[in-house]
Amino acid sequence: MAKSGAPAGKFIFVTGGVVSSLGKGLTSAALGALLEQRGFSVRIQKFDPYLNVDPGTMSPFQHGEVYVLDDGAETDLDLGHYERFTSGNLSRFNNLTSGQIYESVIQKERRGDYLGKTVQVIPHVTNEIKERIYAAGEDVDILITEIGGTIGDIEGLPFLEAMRQFSLEIGHENRLFIHVTLLPYLKAAGELKSKPSQMSVAKLREIGIQPDILICRTEEAIPGELRQKLSLFCNVPQSAVVEEQDVESSIYELPLMLQRENLDTLVVKGLHLPDERPGMAVWQDVVRRLKYPQTQVRIGVVGKYIELQDAYKSVYESLTHGGIANDCGIEVVRVDSETLEGEFPEEFKNLDGILVPGGFGDRGIEGKIEAVRLARENGIPYLGLCLGMQVAVIEYARNVLGLEGANSTEFDAKAEHPVIDLMEEQRGMTVKGASMRLGAYDCELVEGSNAAKAYGAPMVRERHRHRFEYNNAYRDQLTEAGLAVAGRNPERDLVEIVEVEDHPWFVGVQFHPEFQSKPNSAHPLFAAFVKAAIARKSAKNEK
Repeated sequence: MAKSGAPAGKFIFVTGGVVSSLGKGLTSAALGALLEQRGFSVRIQKFDPYLNVDPGTMSPFQHGEVYVLDDGAETDLDLGHYERFTSGNLSRFNNLTSGQIYESVIQKERRGDYLGKTVQVIPHVTNEIKERIYAAGEDVDILITEIGGTIGDIEGLPFLEAMRQFSLEIGHENRLFIHVTLLPYLKAAGELKSKPSQMSVAKLREIGIQPDILICRTEEAIPGELRQKLSLFCNVPQSAVVEEQDVESSIYELPLMLQRENLDTLVVKGLHLPDERPGMAVWQDVVRRLKYPQTQVRIGVVGKYIELQDAYKSVYESLTHGGIANDCGIEVVRVDSETLEGEFPEEFKNLDGILVPGGFGDRGIEGKIEAVRLARENGIPYLGLCLGMQVAVIEYARNVLGLEGANSTEFDAKAEHPVIDLMEEQRGMTVKGASMRLGAYDCELVEGSNAAKAYGAPMVRERHRHRFEYNNAYRDQLTEAGLAVAGRNPERDLVEIVEVEDHPWFVGVQFHPEFQSKPNSAHPLFAAFVKAAIARKSAKNEK
């Protein structure tokens, strides 16, 4: 059963209406940033109504990137926004799916935990959801819970019912409901329309939830008359109708935009918390560097999902962070790796840096290997992430060591030279979900390497998501030929970082540094990579 009595913390629930992809995750993250600037400890969690246990086995075409946490949880990409905008590291308790809920409920039923009772959505499923809210809200001042999907989706009803029950348990003074909705602009009529938002709120009120704040996504400024209308028909104060226009240049403008709309003030007053205006110098500096950088570089990202907005979301954001750290604008050139398997584009050689992100499967692999070769032979700064490190090893083995047939057993199970091979514990693995090497592991750095210089520390801890690894049987040959090992896991001597010795800046990492980068604290490798790209551009300009 759920706990009784009001907890010490406060709770905010964020729902969405009219259409999906409104930006509830970014709105929640920006609100978290504002509240942290006021001195509150904040944690954010995401409830996803789909029946998958986690996004780990979902296609990038369906779901975008899979975001990995320190504890190995494969989660929704919105948790990346939460960690980038706020200071806390999240855990598996911060992402909950319907699949996890029903899996837990059925396991309890099989064990006899319900003492022979009929198992129902109310109270058993809703109690399971409420327990997760209580657990995630421990030891923080404010917990923000985002409900995925759109009001009216049948699969979201248990979550909304749990929110309604939870609100009664903790008392209205300890919770706040925020509804994010769309105000479509009809060109033919020349005006914004409020009816979809009215109907969305009406649907929410049918369930028993009255929003306290209405955040309106819009392409145009909301006139005063429309704010009055929304206030009247949605039963919220006019001051609580918040305008959220599309940001001008970057998502990192959002905290400043929402502060101008007094969202944080509305929240602290609604939760009966001290109202002290936050200092926003950090976010102002971030936005200034984004809008008015001192220089700009072109970075080619070579992958097979470049047409998808969210497939490499954290990579693109981390490149932006690296640019912020160097006061440099980043022009990302998205390159389909399959196009590099034929005639090589001449303009590709004019890039200031090349990055190959992680991935699975053999589609486009030869193009990625060609991109590595171009970066290595032409002195172009290179950063390889997970698979990007593995293709760098394959390219070096083929073209420097002369090992014909060098490959990964992921792409060729009978490769003559398996320089990348399946990890020992992965052999015989049949269950795909949550079975890779996942989560944070230690990496010991080699003194004097580019990686060690970037981190400024002898030991780091990074997040992983892979089944295949550098084959140590080829380590001596590759090292002697100039592909240095710059980082290793001390527990099992797994190669984590490789570098080309006679290259301006060439680093491949087995882990995913993009999962630990923030706009006001760029990941050291991304900051160093962008710095190397700036140096290359400067050298070209001098010539």
